[in-house]
Amino acid sequence: MEIKCFHCGLAVPAGSHYQTKVLNKPQHFCCPGCLAVAESIVENGLEDYYHYRSEFAEKASENDEDLLEKLSVFDDDLILSEFVGKNNSTHEIQLTISGINCAACGWLIEKQLSKLKGIMQVAVNVSARRATVSWDSDLLQLSAILKHIENIGYHAKPFQPEQHEASYKQENQAFLKKLGLAGLMTMQVMMLNIGVFFDLFGHIDEQTKQYFNWVSLLLTTPVLLYSASGFYSGALRALKAKSVNMDVPVSLALSLTYLSSVLATFQNTGQTYFESLSMFVFLLLISRYLEHGARYKASQLSANMLEYMPTMANLVENKQVHPVLAKSLKLEQLVLVKAGDLVPIDGTIVEGQGQLDEALLTGEFELVSKTKGEKVYAGTVNQLGTLTIKVTSTLKHSVLNQINQLQSQALANKPKIAGIADRFSQYFVAVVLLTSAITYLVWHQISPEEALWHMIAVLIATCPCALGLATPSALSCAVAHLNGKGILLKRADALEQISNVDWVAFDKTGTLTEGKFSLSQCVNNIDKRDEHWLQVAACLEQYSEHPIAKAFEDIQCPYPVVNFSTVIGKGIQGTINNIQYKLGSELYMEQEIPKPLQICNVFLQANNRVLCGFALADKIRPSTTAILETFKDKKVTLISGDAEPMVYAIAKQLHIPNWLSKHTPEQKLGVIKKAQKDGYTVLMVGDGINDAPVLAQANVSVTLGVSSDLAKSSADVVLLDNSLDKINVVFNIAKRCKNKIKQNIGWAIGYNILVLPLAVSGVLTPWMAVIGMSLSSLIVVINSIRLLK
Repeated sequence: MEIKCFHCGLAVPAGSHYQTKVLNKPQHFCCPGCLAVAESIVENGLEDYYHYRSEFAEKASENDEDLLEKLSVFDDDLILSEFVGKNNSTHEIQLTISGINCAACGWLIEKQLSKLKGIMQVAVNVSARRATVSWDSDLLQLSAILKHIENIGYHAKPFQPEQHEASYKQENQAFLKKLGLAGLMTMQVMMLNIGVFFDLFGHIDEQTKQYFNWVSLLLTTPVLLYSASGFYSGALRALKAKSVNMDVPVSLALSLTYLSSVLATFQNTGQTYFESLSMFVFLLLISRYLEHGARYKASQLSANMLEYMPTMANLVENKQVHPVLAKSLKLEQLVLVKAGDLVPIDGTIVEGQGQLDEALLTGEFELVSKTKGEKVYAGTVNQLGTLTIKVTSTLKHSVLNQINQLQSQALANKPKIAGIADRFSQYFVAVVLLTSAITYLVWHQISPEEALWHMIAVLIATCPCALGLATPSALSCAVAHLNGKGILLKRADALEQISNVDWVAFDKTGTLTEGKFSLSQCVNNIDKRDEHWLQVAACLEQYSEHPIAKAFEDIQCPYPVVNFSTVIGKGIQGTINNIQYKLGSELYMEQEIPKPLQICNVFLQANNRVLCGFALADKIRPSTTAILETFKDKKVTLISGDAEPMVYAIAKQLHIPNWLSKHTPEQKLGVIKKAQKDGYTVLMVGDGINDAPVLAQANVSVTLGVSSDLAKSSADVVLLDNSLDKINVVFNIAKRCKNKIKQNIGWAIGYNILVLPLAVSGVLTPWMAVIGMSLSSLIVVINSIRLLK
């Protein structure tokens, strides 16, 4: 017969000798960890825990060596390739973390992990119960990070949508069990004590009252040990890390109430507060449960792309179609997508045409026509037609997955106001503890029997839970709102800086214009047919990804090209028939442009001689005029690498007074730095192709479109549908978010300032304090959720 561990319920290995006496019987344990926990429970007189528990406890922690050995599996290359993003020696992973209750938990994890040598960045999203960790793999292994999180008191594992959802449901069920037990016991204890208080049963003698007290103690103990266990575990984690959080004053208040009531019961003197303690836990759990649900709703709206992460695909092999896992698809494989199906992978259409719903990526609900040769993206829906798609990116590297990762990183860099609020809440908890101690001492001199009660009221009423929720709840909802509009925010603290922007720089090609070039004229500088130079240019451009290349894509390419290379921001070069050609802007040419060619903006050179020029026309985006109108109260500058006539024509058409032409990426960077030096807060809007240094330098940067370099883009905001007027949405939500954070912090601080004198003076009773604290936190969360509208 199999013997199970009395503590955790796992099978006890054969020959195990770990035993101790619990509930007057010898019990068996699977390991020294479970044995040590059980002995500690017995020694502290808490054996009733085993009597009233409704499920087995988690297996007790083993020693560090055993734990590290277990976690070493996460250092395997297969695991790392599945869950970890790599850039040289820098690794990044998303983790699901269970046990997070409030903002203080996130703060604690961030601070503790930051102490590890090799950690580069830690960002905990409390609402989503996820953490994004970047580290130097030469200095630190993933197993060591997971072990450190375990030692703090939380459980972490690589983020997977299905497991993450299961983790939420498991936590939700645990909440309901604790809440149900607390509610049931509260009703029973209240019934007994109402009878005593109001003498509903007639005259009750002291012996009967004492009997009721003992019954109340029996009913309340499971509430403290099980229902309130989350508050104690949170407090212990903080104290273990030599810090304090919101759970510390709550745990202290519950413990003091329970101990004073137990003492009164044993001595048969004084007042017991079992009914109040049960009610405290019940009301606190209701508050936490409602917060838990509200934060989950916000995080789900923010991470709604996860539900569109494809799981299955129809693989085409040898003209046969069979279902496979989407994540198993490899490059160059063919996939069939029927009408109504989710596109399972990023790829190019090789056969068929369809009408696709790309609202998930762009926020626009109009169907987009796609035909042979065009790109489609994982997570979009093929509403009409049948498509055969050639895989160009694995699911891990798909645009949808990149967006999910960037979205999770959006809260990594918190606004200054968030950092101030986090630090303030830590100090405020310490002030609460000090104030409660002073309250007890003062009231002990005035009315000893009420001193403990008033101290507990102070501990509960002034717990800064609302302050801890003020910023993260607003940021989560703001990010969710932007995602719903097809706007990807990569840096949450950018919302704070956007409100202060007073200097706006625009790139021209691909930003103010559509970047869809057409060849309007070829100006020949030597005696040779235009067609020949057009063919040379087309042969060179076929290897380029710049939008200019599309102007030459319909021209025949008869010549092979060798030694092709690109000079960012200037042009391209390659060798044809042993002649090295250069094709690009005037800055790329090695001699002055002849006067007849100055009407052109792209030039072809060989042997230090400009052979011909091409005049390329570009169309202005429909949304350009509207966005420039909204920036009329800011200094707007057009910065381009194009020739002066081309830049001047666009600037004049759009009524932009400040414009700069023939600027290299380095010169653009200098312009931005000078504006910042002059005291301006700079917003840079570029297409991200050759503007990475400028986008990184600007206070806030915006780029357009979904490109293959999305994950490496230097921009803070990505407009997925290339619509410039969405910048107005970003400015609007940034202003609203800033106001919500101020409102939340103002309310949280104002509430604590208001209730503190009431609690100290004895006007506010503990049960009133519980209700007030719960309502304060809920008001903050509900106020933040309004950002979703």
